[in-house]
Parts: sequence; structure tokens; C-alpha cells
Amino acid sequence: MSAPISKESWQYREMNTRAPSLSVLSDTLIELAEAGHPVAAGTADLQYSNGLVGFAQRYPDRFVQFGISEQNMVSAAAGMATTGLVPYVATFASFLGLLACEQIRMDIAYCAQPVRLIGHHTGISLGFYGTSHHATEDISTMRAIADLTVISPADGAQFAQLLRESATYPEPIYFRIGRGHDPAVYDPQEEFRIGKAKVHGIGDDITIIACGYAVHGAKAAKEALEAKGHSVGLIDMHTVKPLDEDAVRQAAERSKVILTVEEHNILGGLGSAVAEIMAENPGKARLKRHGIMDEYSLIAPPTHLYKHYKLDAAGIEEVAAALI
Repeated sequence: MSAPISKESWQYREMNTRAPSLSVLSDTLIELAEAGHPVAAGTADLQYSNGLVGFAQRYPDRFVQFGISEQNMVSAAAGMATTGLVPYVATFASFLGLLACEQIRMDIAYCAQPVRLIGHHTGISLGFYGTSHHATEDISTMRAIADLTVISPADGAQFAQLLRESATYPEPIYFRIGRGHDPAVYDPQEEFRIGKAKVHGIGDDITIIACGYAVHGAKAAKEALEAKGHSVGLIDMHTVKPLDEDAVRQAAERSKVILTVEEHNILGGLGSAVAEIMAENPGKARLKRHGIMDEYSLIAPPTHLYKHYKLDAAGIEEVAAALI
């Protein structure tokens, strides 16, 4: 059990100023524990970065600080799950989705243990920390693992709803979330279901299919293009696996163009998942994948990187307008 944190300490200040969508993780797990769900939590020395310090303070006997040992954390979480617990373990996505890939495959997915893996600070959101800390391959590695669900929420409200549903979900899950300063997209009361896309209309000219951080920019791009007279749809594909195939097929049948947008390599991620469905179910739409163009991401502040890769609202609008 950890000692109480004094109000004068930097830990207390950080705990109480942590980013909103990261505090969602701790707050929702506390809510689930209070409702009687056998949730537990763990992290690899990042309880302040991911907000789990709040859960640790409320339920110290259900929280494990694993230190900088991500692979051990994943294997231990699998063991905890065999006792009836539902563990939620969190660390940087670049370490969880890549460094611990073998343990996720063999100890969790192959053994069908209901562990919830939280990869935070995904994509290029760690900016100056550099390419080693950017996670632009994790969707492709995680969705290739059998029996592992992959979820990329757009904001804190959506993340909270999907976390609540995950408490009784039978399969292991990899959640892919940002650094916590993600702009709000949804009202906290809105409901979401794992495996069911959030459809904001199908466009005659173009339908944008996005996940995670890209949804906010895609929504703004949709509104800007509609103001110029274009028919634009938007599908928030928060669950990348299992993909909502019906939503993809409906868009491909009606729209002239499908544009996928993701903060991830265009190979193996959301764009590839959509391409697989469209290849087997040809509609009239052509497909354009937009994201990191199969390269190692640059080092810069996240806002500069989003602009450089055209993953902000203006960039997405520019790419979509050119396709129209």
C-alpha cells in the first residue's frame, strides 16, 4: 500500500491536473469497482502519466506498480485474470503494442484471458520524445492477433462508455488512446457499443472513416466541406477489430470516394482493414488511405506533426477536397 500523497508534493499537483481523457481511465475503473466488478489495475511506472494514481489511492489492494517491466506486467495481468479478476494494465502504446507483443499474443489472447490493455500516448502524440516513443504500428500488430479486440476511442466520453462495456466483455481488448488532451467530440451521455461504428451520415460525394484522434479533425472537415455544398459522410470506426463491415459496405455502395484517416501507418491499420472489406465487397466507391505514409515519424511538437502529416482539420479537409 502506498503512503498518502501530500498536497504540497509534485505528485499531488500532477494527479489533480492530469489530462481529462486520462483521468477517465481511473475514474471509470473506480466506478466499476464500486459497482461490484472485479476490476484491478496496473502500470509500468506511469501511474501519473495515465491517471491511474487516482485508482491506486482509492483501491491500493487492487493496484500493482510493475515498474519499467512492460512484458512482465502483461504476463502478470494474464495470471491475475485466471483468478477471476479483470485487469486493466496501462503504459505507453509504443511499449505495450510492440515490446510486449509476444506476451499479449501467447499469455493473453491465445489463453483467452479477459485482460484490458491500455496503450496510451499513441500515434505521434509524444512529439519530442521521438520515434522510439511514437506508436504508428500498434494497430497493425494488435489486429493481426487472433481473438484480440482493438478499440481506438475518439475522446474521453467515448472511452468511458466503452470501458464500462468492457467490464463484462468476454474477450481481451487493446485500447488505443491519446495523451489525454484530446478535443471533445461527444456528449458524456452518448452511448456506444463495441464493434458498432458511430455513423454521422453517408455522403454522396465522399465518406470519411476515421478512428481515435483523427475523428475530431474529420468532423470539422466534414462540416467545412458541407458548408461549401458537398455531400460528406463520417463514420467513427472506434472498434478497428472486429470492424463494422455493414457500415463500410453501405458507405462503399453510396459514396463516390471513401477516405480513411488514422494517426497510424497506412499499412496494416484502419485503412487496410477497410480496404480488405471493400476488396471482397466491391461497391462503387474508390478508396484513399490517409495517415503516416509508411515512414518513421518526425520529431516535433504534436501540433506541428499533425499539421505536417495533414491529420488536423485543415489537412483532412484539403485531402478530402482534392478527392472530391
